[in-house]
Amino acid sequence: MGKTEKFDHMKLIREYAGGHKHLITLGRFLAAVSAVMTLVPYYELWKIIRIAVKGEDLKDITTHAWIAVGMIVGALLVYIAALLCTHIAAFRVQANMRSSLMRRILTLPLGVFDEDGTGKIRRIVNDSTAATETYIAHSLCDKTVAMVTPVGLLVLVFAFNWKIGLICMVPAFIGFACMMSMMGKGMQEKMKEYQDALETMSSEATEYVRGVPVVKTFGQTVHSFKRFKTCIDGFGKWATDYTLMLRFPMCGFMTCINAIFAFTVIAAFVVTKDGTTNADILNIMYYIIVMPLVTIALTKIAYSGEAEMNLIDALKRVENVMAIVPLTEANTGKKPLDNSIELEGVSYRYQDATRDAVSGVSIRIGAGEHVALVGPSGSGKTTLAELIVRFFDVTSGKIKIGGVDVKDMASKTLMEHVSFVFQDSKLIKKSILENVRMAKPDATEAEVMEALKKAQCMDIIEKLPRGIHTVIGEKGT
Repeated sequence: MGKTEKFDHMKLIREYAGGHKHLITLGRFLAAVSAVMTLVPYYELWKIIRIAVKGEDLKDITTHAWIAVGMIVGALLVYIAALLCTHIAAFRVQANMRSSLMRRILTLPLGVFDEDGTGKIRRIVNDSTAATETYIAHSLCDKTVAMVTPVGLLVLVFAFNWKIGLICMVPAFIGFACMMSMMGKGMQEKMKEYQDALETMSSEATEYVRGVPVVKTFGQTVHSFKRFKTCIDGFGKWATDYTLMLRFPMCGFMTCINAIFAFTVIAAFVVTKDGTTNADILNIMYYIIVMPLVTIALTKIAYSGEAEMNLIDALKRVENVMAIVPLTEANTGKKPLDNSIELEGVSYRYQDATRDAVSGVSIRIGAGEHVALVGPSGSGKTTLAELIVRFFDVTSGKIKIGGVDVKDMASKTLMEHVSFVFQDSKLIKKSILENVRMAKPDATEAEVMEALKKAQCMDIIEKLPRGIHTVIGEKGT
């Protein structure tokens, strides 16, 4: 499911829907039928008003009223059937998207999570798929109704008195122009900026919360987390600028769609300036009732457009994760001859960066040597360490462990010969024994105790009521 030059969001949705894609088409069709059925009662209403104004057989009013009621009930039932179809398809799309994402995430290099942050990835898996599900389940039917209803309304508005209809539609056309100015490619870019800002804040908030114990331990202030504060300030500025940019078109749109009734009054003066007939009274009463539907239709179009922009942005984020190329898995069976590490002209540049994080590094660390990488923040220490354990593949150069290029080793073999400690480790909600055993599932209790002693953890273990059988949380609590 790669990206194309022109992003076809419905095609992508149908791919994720699989065998349920026909339910999406059926749901949209039923929603369109429902929209047409909803307009029929207004034609019946016109007939009722005509009978009342012209003094025709009043018994026919009952027939037309029951037809109108029947169409309203029928439209409701058809719309419920449409929602049922789209909901079933939506649940399948969300399940397939999350399954595809998780399968891809499992194959991604660990460096992806270090670079983007787990908060950002988590938000894509949860929020982007949820936004897609919501759009298919609800907004897709609403959008279909919003597209069909104006067509039917134009027929109703111009069919009975085109002069009144034309005058009443003037603010609607202006309002539609204001609405379109708030959409399009430029607004899609703004939506992307908005989602980017939310992702960044989510990631930085996660890091901030994780760092709270450090703040308390070392007596630091909140200003130690400048990136989080900068994210909040930046989002606030963006939201203010975005609001100011939309104030004039939004005011124009809201003013126009609420001015339709005023133009109905103007139309009444225009058509009755030379006298009033029963037909004029009939049409004016009818347009007073029908024209508010135009306001509702335009509002639905505006909201469906916003929902579609959210959907497109969510799908693009999902596709960006799916487009990340996993590291190649070697099947050569090669194993390191010893524990030496050798870097030959190693360079690495992060995606979208303008310069290398590390450039032309060549060092050799013999087996048994103890080496510390020392340097200022941003000098590439962490990047170099991550490249050695193949969180990423080098841009150029080679990294060898025991004389074997890490690219030529199976990931399992590499992990058996390299150990590393994350700055922010995670535990599972199990006993300490089971957490330690994750590295060696068949380890005995004696072996686990020996490992804990070597890690100098016994002073902590001895204070726990059940020792290594104590159940702990994700953060060791």
